[in-house]
Amino acid sequence: MTLLTNAQRATMLENGRRSAAGQDIDPLPVVKLFTPDANATWLLSELDPEDPDIAFGLCDLGLQCPELGSVRISEIASIRGKLGLPVERDRHFTADKPLSAYAEAARQAGAIRT
Repeated sequence: MTLLTNAQRATMLENGRRSAAGQDIDPLPVVKLFTPDANATWLLSELDPEDPDIAFGLCDLGLQCPELGSVRISEIASIRGKLGLPVERDRHFTADKPLSAYAEAARQAGAIRT
């Protein structure tokens, strides 16, 4: 499974260009990635236009301290859970609030809940 569709990649690059240009944006997460056999989840909203392997979003490695930050897509793709399963894209995820709202809810809950 590809972690990002072409449409998601295009949207995330556009968000990254706007952010790099200094615009104060709070976009909706574009994609949700998760480990089916572990507790890691990523809600990603941007790709760095200079290095599109670097994404920005809400990262939750299952340690009860989700945080906003950058991560390499290639590193996420290399992760395997307890049973050796790769990271998947949640095909049914549709964001209904901006990334900051997911981050606040995750801080309060200690995990991303979508």
